[in-house]
Amino acid sequence: MTVQAKICGIKTPSAMQAAIDGGTSYIGLVFYPPSPRAVTGIEAAPLAAMVPNSVKKVGLFVDIGDDRLTEILNNVPLDILQLHGKETPERVAEIKKATGLPVMKAIHIEKADDFAGIDRYSDIADQILFDAKAPKDLKNALPGGNAISFDWSLFANHPWQNSWMLSGGLNAANVAEAIHVSGARAVDVSSGVESAPGMKDNKMIAAFLETVLALP
Repeated sequence: MTVQAKICGIKTPSAMQAAIDGGTSYIGLVFYPPSPRAVTGIEAAPLAAMVPNSVKKVGLFVDIGDDRLTEILNNVPLDILQLHGKETPERVAEIKKATGLPVMKAIHIEKADDFAGIDRYSDIADQILFDAKAPKDLKNALPGGNAISFDWSLFANHPWQNSWMLSGGLNAANVAEAIHVSGARAVDVSSGVESAPGMKDNKMIAAFLETVLALP
């Protein structure tokens, strides 16, 4: 089974087509206004319409309220909800029940102790996404997409046996090592395929996907 890839933070038809043509398994649409990658439900609808059934459409949300989530889902037929904020297990369960959609919960990692957060979501989340924890002194830090990685060797103890995805500072140059060290079978990239924050580069998308899909 080849490693799967997710291209997150897509804002333009050109970038969407590059991700699809390159063989991505997931595309990510960011519904978090402070992010330079953010789109509205209206903006996301035509992008989502480009996506074939073979590719999963993931919506990234940060502590989203019910009304706004409903509004977005009325415009955009998402396949997976990625919760990237401080959502409690109870809130994750509420969202799953209300929407009927699978949920990917982000866990932010800096040191081994941070993996303990998995236990709270092990019976609720359908997938776990491991992302780097932003340093406290990082100005204008976002919940994700900060181009920061963490120590992949922390996965040596296999803290999550079910479906999970690796994120955080990945790019075409380091993703093979990240997969080898962590054992990830799915990876997520956003800033690593951008020429500037929020500006996807089609050649970088193609290079990332080519690298990932060439791995055993």
